Amino acid sequence: MKKLFTLFAFLTLFMGAKAANWVEVYSIDYSNNTGFPFYVMGYVPEWFDGVMTDFGANYKYVEVKDDAEETSDVIVTTQNGVQYYKIGPMESAAWHQYFIADGIPTELDGTFKAVAMVKASEAVTINVNMGWGWGDGQQASASVAIGTDWQEVEWEYSAIGGTNCNLVAQPGTSAATIEWKYVKVYQDKRESRPVIWQEWLTNDGQPIIPDVEHTNKWMGDAETPWGDLADVKFNDQSKNYLICAWGKERMVNVNEDGGWDPFPATIEQEANGNHYFIVHGKEAITEGDAAAWDNQFWIQSPKSWPSGTQVKLHFRYKASKAVTVATQIHKQNPSDYLIWHACGDVSFTEEWQDFDGTMTIADDMAGGWSIAFQLNQNDKDAIDFYFDDLSWQTMKLDEGLFVAGANTLTGVEYDLDNAIEFALDPDDESLVVATIGEKGKKDTWVNQLMISTVRGNDAAFKGATLKPSGEPETFIGEDAWGDYTETALAKINLGAQGVWTISVDTVSKQLNIVMVEGESIEPIVINPNPYLVVVEGVERDDLADTTNQDGTVTINEEEGGTGYAWDNQFWIYSNRELATGEVTVLQFKYKANKAAKTTTQCHGEPGNYMHWAAIGDVNFTEEWQDFDQTFTVPSAANNMKSIAFNMAEIKEACTYELKDFVWKLEDGTESLIDQEGGKNFFVKIGAGNSPYSLGINSVTVNNKVSNVIYNLAGQRVSKDYKGIVVKNGKKVLVQ
Repeated sequence: MKKLFTLFAFLTLFMGAKAANWVEVYSIDYSNNTGFPFYVMGYVPEWFDGVMTDFGANYKYVEVKDDAEETSDVIVTTQNGVQYYKIGPMESAAWHQYFIADGIPTELDGTFKAVAMVKASEAVTINVNMGWGWGDGQQASASVAIGTDWQEVEWEYSAIGGTNCNLVAQPGTSAATIEWKYVKVYQDKRESRPVIWQEWLTNDGQPIIPDVEHTNKWMGDAETPWGDLADVKFNDQSKNYLICAWGKERMVNVNEDGGWDPFPATIEQEANGNHYFIVHGKEAITEGDAAAWDNQFWIQSPKSWPSGTQVKLHFRYKASKAVTVATQIHKQNPSDYLIWHACGDVSFTEEWQDFDGTMTIADDMAGGWSIAFQLNQNDKDAIDFYFDDLSWQTMKLDEGLFVAGANTLTGVEYDLDNAIEFALDPDDESLVVATIGEKGKKDTWVNQLMISTVRGNDAAFKGATLKPSGEPETFIGEDAWGDYTETALAKINLGAQGVWTISVDTVSKQLNIVMVEGESIEPIVINPNPYLVVVEGVERDDLADTTNQDGTVTINEEEGGTGYAWDNQFWIYSNRELATGEVTVLQFKYKANKAAKTTTQCHGEPGNYMHWAAIGDVNFTEEWQDFDQTFTVPSAANNMKSIAFNMAEIKEACTYELKDFVWKLEDGTESLIDQEGGKNFFVKIGAGNSPYSLGINSVTVNNKVSNVIYNLAGQRVSKDYKGIVVKNGKKVLVQ
C-alpha cells in the first residue's frame, strides 16, 4: 500500500493535481416562495413554512378548471397563482417528477456540483437530471441518496452540453415524503481569460458595428427620431440591424397576405420630456396560441450571437396594465422565429422598472439577433407597452480560426486561452494555415486538436468548432483534403503524436492536416481482463409508466407497476473520458442461467445517464458466447465514461456472468480498462439502489497478466527503461 501511495503522490506532482475550483453560479432558497415557482410537469410540491414538500407517489395533482371532474378539500397554489386539486392517497403509486431548479447558467463541457438541504420520511435514493433540453442526450443524470435528518447532500455532473440548464428530481414511484429547503449549484472553474464586454451603444448615440461606417444615430434611448431609418423594412438585411426597436400592432402595416408586418417602433414623449418606444397594443383576436403575437415588440442587436457567448441586456419597461409577457429569440429579421426561450417571462406593471440580465447563448439560440416580446401571451386585452434605454453588451471574442492541441499519452491538456491563430498562407491566398507544436521539442507534441472560429472564452471556443466529415485518412496526409462542418465540442483525433500543420479553405469548407515531425502511436499488447463478473439480478416488478423526453407520460396499460429495465444494472467503466467520435472495440464472454436480453446505454459516471444507445442489445443464453463490437462515441455522449447494461429487461430473477474483457481504441494503441482486477466494473441490484464498484480483488489465478513492459512503439523493454511505458495495457511514467 505504501508503494501505491508513493506512486500516486509522484504522479500527482508530475501531472499536476486537479483540485476542483468550485464557484457558485446559481442558488434558490425556497423560503422566498409561497408556492411552486417552476413549470409544472404533472406534480406540484406543496409549501409549508418555506419548505418545498413532495408528499410522494401516492398523491397526484389536477389543475383547477371549471370542468374539472375530480375534487379535493386541498387546493395547492403555484407561485404565479395557478391552483391544483390534491388527490389521494391513492391505492397505487403514480410515477412523479418535478423541477427543483431552472435557469442555471452553464458552460459547454462543464463540470457542476449541486448542493441541497433536504430530508425524507425514510431513506430514499432518487434520480436528479441536469437538463438543457428534452431530446436524446440532452440530460445528465445523478443518483442522490437522501436521509431522514436535515443535511446538505452533494452530487456532480460532467460534460454538460448546454448553456442553460434545469434540475429535475425524479422520485419515481417512491411514497417517501421529501422536503427541500434550498439548492445551490457550483461550477468547477479554472483560471481563464476574464470576460471583456463589448458595448454596442455609445454616449454620443453612434452604433458600434464592425466594418460599418458610424453615420446613423443609435436609438437606444429613443431621444432621436428615426429619420430616414423610419422607412427601413423589417426584412431589409442591409439596414434592419440599425433599428434597435421594432413594433407590431394588430392590423397596422398590413401586408399583401392579410397579415401585418413589424415597423420601426413608434417614439413618443412623456410629460417630463423623456422619449420612449411604445406599442399601442390592439385587442388580440387571432384564434388559438397565435394570438400571443398579434402585438409584438423586438429589441434588435447589431449582430448575431454565436453559441457559447454571453449577452448582457438592459432596458426600462412598463405597461398600461399589469401583465406577464413571454420572450423568444428571433433571427436578423424581426418576426423570423428561432427559439421559444430568451430572457424569460417579463412582468410589466404600470410603473417604470429596470431589467438587467445576462443570457448565455445555447446551441439552439446561436444565430439569434433579437429578443421578441409576445405581448398577448397571457392577456388578450388592448394594452400599451412602453420601453426605454435599450442597451446591449456582448462578450468580446477574437474572431477568425484558432487551433489548440492536447496529448492524451503524456497528459498535455488544452490551453484554449492561448490557441494559435491561423494566418494567410503565403503560397496560396485561398488558404489559412497554422502549425501546432515545435520541431525538436517532444514535450510540445500533440495527438488531438480542436479548431474553433472564436477565441477568448472556453465555452465559446468549444461551441464553435470545426468537425471533419470523413475518416482521418481523408484529411490527414499530403494532398488529403476533407470536408468539415461547424459544430460544438469537436475533437480531432490524429492517430499519432507530433508537430502538425493545418490548412483550411474556408470557402470550400475543407481542411488538410500534415505531420511535420512525430511518431505513430503503435498498437500495444492488450490482454483480456479475466475478472469474472456475476450479477445476481433480482425479480423486477411489473413495468411502470414511462416518462418521455418532453416530460409527457406514456401509460403502461398492461402492467402498470413500478419496475424499470434498469432496476438491475452492470457497467463497464473506462479509465478516462471518451470524446465524441472516438472509435473503440469492446470484447467479452458472457452467459446467463436463462435466456435474457439486456439493453445498453452510454453513461458518464455509473448511473449518470447520457444517451439511450450504446452497443445495442446483448442476448444472453445458457452457453458462453463471445461479444466483439466496434463502438463509436455518439455526439450526445461526449465525455462518457461507462457503458450500462440494463439487466431487468426480463421480469424474472436472472444470474448473468461476464469475463475476459477488452475495451480498447480501434487502432489498438490504448486499453481503456485495466487488464486485471474489478475496479472497472460496477453493479446495481434492485430498484432504488446505487451502483457499487466490484473493487480490485478476485483476479483469476490461472490467468494472471504478464509483467512484460513495452515502449510506446510496442517494443519490449527492460524494467530499467525510462520514460512512458505500457504495463498491463496502462501507460506509466518511469523515471
